[in-house]
Amino acid sequence: MKKLLFILFLASVPLDYLLADVVKPALVEINIDKQRLVNIEVRASIEALLTGINAQYKNTQDAPNAEEYDDFRKLPSEELHLAFESFKQEFLESVFLRAADNKIELEIASVEIPPTGYTKVPRISVIKLSGKLPVNIDSVEWYYPAKFGDNAVRVRQIDTENQQWHWSQWQWLRNDEVSDTFSLTEIVASQSTFDVIVSYISIGFEHIVPKGLDHIFFILGLFLLSTHLRPLLWQVTMFTVAHTITLALSMNNIVELPANVVEPLIALSIAYVGVENILASRLHRSRLFLVFLFGLLHGLGFAGVLSDFGMPSDDFALALISFNIGVEFGQLAVILIAYISLRIWFKDQLIYRKIVVVPGSMFISVVGLYWFLERLELF
Repeated sequence: MKKLLFILFLASVPLDYLLADVVKPALVEINIDKQRLVNIEVRASIEALLTGINAQYKNTQDAPNAEEYDDFRKLPSEELHLAFESFKQEFLESVFLRAADNKIELEIASVEIPPTGYTKVPRISVIKLSGKLPVNIDSVEWYYPAKFGDNAVRVRQIDTENQQWHWSQWQWLRNDEVSDTFSLTEIVASQSTFDVIVSYISIGFEHIVPKGLDHIFFILGLFLLSTHLRPLLWQVTMFTVAHTITLALSMNNIVELPANVVEPLIALSIAYVGVENILASRLHRSRLFLVFLFGLLHGLGFAGVLSDFGMPSDDFALALISFNIGVEFGQLAVILIAYISLRIWFKDQLIYRKIVVVPGSMFISVVGLYWFLERLELF
């Protein structure tokens, strides 16, 4: 009965969820200087904007115009730029910056579209808007419509003369909502230590649960070999130390690898861990060394998240440590859920290995291998 339940659990995981291609939320940075000049940078997928693929699609392939979206992703930057020309007016009419209930007139200053590159990672373009605030305005609000997708926004108040600025907290906007009011009265204020810690712990946790499906599968692979605390702790420690090293090096621009190298190798690490679980019945020292190497790869993957959000120059170490704490909380949450969902059902170690470890590891390996081939752009 237990074996049947576990097999049904594996079969119930939607294939579309495992192979999902998701559009990232737009990242919006609003820069306002002492002369009230406004410069807004919107980092988003122009391919998604043109096809109307937004957060309602958990997998872009579920959209009715998924084929058109894929065609746009393959276009050279010059051709995609031409395709976006006719969309510019609609974009301007759909977003707004509001001050004292009045919309600020904005214009598109430029559009930066990267080369085609690695199509398995969404291409992020930068749409730059400009405008000017009226005098005596002490707050602004931002709106980015749900038809374009979710977005995260923050405001930077700039004092160029004194080389001082203030970044606000990120606001995550969903469900077609207008942002909370951003105050412009504290030009040189800085985030409190508490705000930095909470903000980056949240980012780290969310990168694992629920957004980091490949990292979740890797942690589950570590969990399945042995649920005893000591070997599991050794593996998680090796993984943590390794990804902390490469994350720090990457954020300091010391180590960098392109996504078309990192992403397939992360997928291959998942497949390998699953295969080794089947072939080995206990933890060997070689496993710890390999987990450390794989952790180095995953750290480079984590760096992509932090590079999107940026790091506070005056609180770099604190933000980095907080992000890693968030990642660890996410990993512990995965392990705790796995233990409650799987291990407590089975008291006999041999039965547990036969019913859970072997089929579960086979499942992880197959998914990891598919991701590896898919990220090599073989299909």
